[in-house]
This record gives sequence, structure tokens and C-alpha cells, in this order.
Amino acid sequence: MNIRSPLALLVLSGSLLNTGAFAQTAADNGNALATRALALADASEAQVIEWRRHIHQHPELSYQEVQTAAYIAAALAKMPGIEVQPGIAKTGIKAVLRGGKPGPVVALRADMDALPVAERNELPFRSTAKAPWLNSEVPVSHACGHDTHVAMLLGAAQAFSKMRAELPGTVVFLFQPAEEQGPGPVPSGAPAMVKAGVLDNPKVDIVMGQHINARAPSGTISYRRGGIMASGDAFKITLKGKGGHGSSPWTAKEPILAAAEIVLALQNIVSHQIDPLDGPTVVTVGLLQSGNRVNILPDTAEIAGTVRSLSQKNQKVAHDSIRLKAQKIAESHGLTAEVTIDTGYEVLVSDPAATQAVAQALETAAGAGKARESQPSMGSEDFGSFGKNIPVVFWQLNASPFGDRSGAPNHSPEFVIDESTLRVGVRALVGSTLAYMNRPAASTGGGN
Repeated sequence: MNIRSPLALLVLSGSLLNTGAFAQTAADNGNALATRALALADASEAQVIEWRRHIHQHPELSYQEVQTAAYIAAALAKMPGIEVQPGIAKTGIKAVLRGGKPGPVVALRADMDALPVAERNELPFRSTAKAPWLNSEVPVSHACGHDTHVAMLLGAAQAFSKMRAELPGTVVFLFQPAEEQGPGPVPSGAPAMVKAGVLDNPKVDIVMGQHINARAPSGTISYRRGGIMASGDAFKITLKGKGGHGSSPWTAKEPILAAAEIVLALQNIVSHQIDPLDGPTVVTVGLLQSGNRVNILPDTAEIAGTVRSLSQKNQKVAHDSIRLKAQKIAESHGLTAEVTIDTGYEVLVSDPAATQAVAQALETAAGAGKARESQPSMGSEDFGSFGKNIPVVFWQLNASPFGDRSGAPNHSPEFVIDESTLRVGVRALVGSTLAYMNRPAASTGGGN
């Protein structure tokens, strides 16, 4: 038996009391800092709306965000302590704010690009811009809300700049181009920025981001621990054979019948080869074309579509099955099949532990009971590319212009949001950043 002396017990008791007092002091300091940050976020509301409206009126397509980037850089230049690095991944910006105290490095991301969509509303600041797209000039608008993402991140940067001496860590602000680029030979903005090294120097510990939508109730936040948005891949199957005359199909090796058979075969990937418990998966054919006259048997056919999955395992199963079915069915018809699959968006997995660490901050930002865990979405976002080697946290900011009923979806010409929710978005960015910096595990890792 180990019997401690009264003196030893007294020393131990004092040590425990001191530890408890230190922890309480740290918590109080963290709460005071968060309160100040939220007040600064609230105070930026008018400026954030002004930034948003300017960007909304001057939209630019993927990798064309030259004026948008210049506008962002000019705004950041007015914020003391922020180092601005433009021209990353063509038009992207990385900005760094080093806090006055040691702590983790938290990156916050906003995407900048707009869509080739004609805006249909009566907003006084609606877009009338046009830009070249697919060999023609088309209307351009922020029909996905990226203008609000930029404005809210600028608001967070401004708040942190004003409290940089007290900041327990470093914040990296990523203004990303080309989120809408989609799957294809040219990578979208998130993987391009990662390749350019934005997560190094300083080494980022976590990346957080948000996406606005017009769902109800307005002003609420939806988050999820785990898979929150699906992968987004595009596949293309090109069949090649031998053309001929419609009167003698036996003399040809035309691909139309094989193409139809392949399309039907792809439908059983989800029903028979995907484990539904590992994550929903959708395989969709959106294009099937061949021939140009009723009496001419063509020699080529093309099939194209998308794969979306909340499971990396199921994503791979779908890819392998598409290749196998296309090639074997083509062979059975005496044809050749060329299959290409472009992975544009990773499965977006919001790190469970990190999400839990900031969940209370998200509720504080939105209000009691207004931040809720939600179901995943089969929509896609390239934000997942930031999370290959470090945790990421992502949430949705619900901003219906109708309050308690949802408005038009993202990418719609009628997409409109409630600007009063931008204040909530800025609060969410600053609050979640400080919650992560001040979490109990922060003392064992990270630095600036």
C-alpha cells in the first residue's frame, strides 16, 4: 500500500486545484474571445452586403475570375496583418493572418466563380454580364451563391484582422477559382490549389467551408459528421465499329444495338453491385447519340453520364463496372470501346471529430436550435479535395428568401437568397475557427 504523507496530499490537492483553475481561465478567455469575434462579425454586416452586391453584379466564369480576384485583393490589402498571395491556380488567392499567440493553422475557403446562367429576378443589383462559353457569348450570373461565399469570408478576415494580437493561431483564407469547372481534363479549383501548395507554409491543420442555398428555414445551418456531399464523376464511352446500309445490317458492325445494351446494363450497377449500407450511389446516363440518317448504319456511338457516391468504395465499384460492361458488351458485338472516367469531385467527408468540436459554435452563430445535423446530399462540391490528408469541416447555410419555405435551388435562373443570413455565415466562420483553436486537443498540435 502506498501511503502519502499529509504534505504530499496537500501538494497534490493544490496541483489539482491549480490545473482546474488554469482550465477554467483558458475557457473563460476563449469565451471572451469568441464573444468579441461574433460582435465584430455582426458589425461587418453592411460591408459584407456591399461586397456581395458588387461581386454579384460582376460575375466571372471558371478560371476567368480576374476582376473578382483583384477586388478581393484590394479589400484584403486594407486589413492590417494579412499577407496576400494572388495568382494561385491561375486566379486564386491565398491570404495569411498570423495571430499573436501560438495555436493551430485553420484554413477557410470561399469559391469565386459564376455560372453561364441568365439571372431572372428584379434585384437592383442583378447581373447583366456576358462572357464567352462553348463558342458563343452567354449571360453569366452567381446562380450558385459564390458571391456570398466571398463576401462572408472577407467579413471573417476583417474581424480576425482587428483581433489578430489575441488570436491563438493562424488563419489562412483561400479564395478559390473554378469550383464549377466540373469533371474533365482540366481540374477544378480545389485540387488545383492543393497542387499549388496552399496547404503548406504554413502547414494547415484543418480546412473549413460553407455553402449557401435557398432552403428553409432561413438563417439556419445544416451540418453532418461524415459524408455530407457525394463524389461527382463524368464517364464517356465511345464505341467504334463498321458502318453500312440499312438494308443489309449483317454486312456492318454498327454500334447502336450495343450502345442500347450497355445503357441497360449500367442500370444494374446500383441495384446489384453496390453496397447500399456503405453509402448511396447513383449512376446516370445523360447522353446517347449515334447516326444521322434512318437508312445509314453509323460506325460510332457515344454514351456519357455521371457517377455520384457517398462511398469511396462504391465509387470505385461503379467505375470498374462501367469499364467492364462497356468493353465486354462491345466485344460481343465485334466493336471496340474506349472508356474515360474523369473524377472531378471527391466524396466530401466532414471529419466527425472536428465537426463535433465546432458544432456548438455553429449553433451559437445561428441561434439556439438553429444548427442541426442533416442528411447527406447527392450534389457534389470540389471542397473534398482539401481533405485528402487533413480533416475538413463543411456546412450548409440555409437562406430562403421566403423564410419558412424554400426558394429556387442553386443553379436556377430564379435563385435568390436572404441577405440577412450573411451575418450568420460570417459568425459561423469566425466562431468555428476559434472553437477549433481553443478546443482541448489544441495544446498538443498545430502552430503558426
